[in-house]
Amino acid sequence: YIVAATYRVTPGEEDAVKSALTAMVSPTRGEEGCLEYHVHQSVEDAKVFFLYERYRDEKAFKTHAAADYFATHIKETAWPRLESRERIFCEPFGGEE
Repeated sequence: YIVAATYRVTPGEEDAVKSALTAMVSPTRGEEGCLEYHVHQSVEDAKVFFLYERYRDEKAFKTHAAADYFATHIKETAWPRLESRERIFCEPFGGEE
């Protein structure tokens, strides 16, 4: 189960969002159902962040989204500082795992 998200940050809030996303890496990667968790910042526009997340299944993602640290770092810290957020949810096919 793949989650790809693009965050466009309100100008001046880049450092706060970057800190929040950095704080998410270790606990998320430690989740039993998390297979990959990568955060990126655009080299062309520092206000743009891209997240690539891979979970065992949708249930594992929902467990991740229900974690206390998700509420603290994402819902309460990152999301209020965004101009926009786009997410797509995908499942691999065609031999991809």
